[in-house]
Amino acid sequence: MSLIPPDHVAAPHAGTYPRTPDGRYFVVRGRLWRATNPALEPQRREILVYELMAGRRAVRSAGSDPVAIKLARAAVDAAKIALGERGPVWWTDGAPDFNRRMARATPYAKWDAERQQQPA
Repeated sequence: MSLIPPDHVAAPHAGTYPRTPDGRYFVVRGRLWRATNPALEPQRREILVYELMAGRRAVRSAGSDPVAIKLARAAVDAAKIALGERGPVWWTDGAPDFNRRMARATPYAKWDAERQQQPA
């Protein structure tokens, strides 16, 4: 049984963008973005995504209220950390984090160049 309201549908952002071969990142306009921790239980992930979207809605509706903006951004940050998209990395092999870096300036450069040359 889902704890998320049935009218709420989360967009699976990482599913619509190319993912690095190791699954750690998805690529948007050449930039790497850390993917959600795949070890999260589906129900926990669903709850966290709902909290993330609620935080984003709160940021948007905060207007110019600095306290409301700060609280809403903190909620977004907490959800992203819990999802593994920010904060400590979720992998355990000691590999560095390349979150928010251009793929061409990381060890994923060759993979990204080859990916871009493939026909759509």
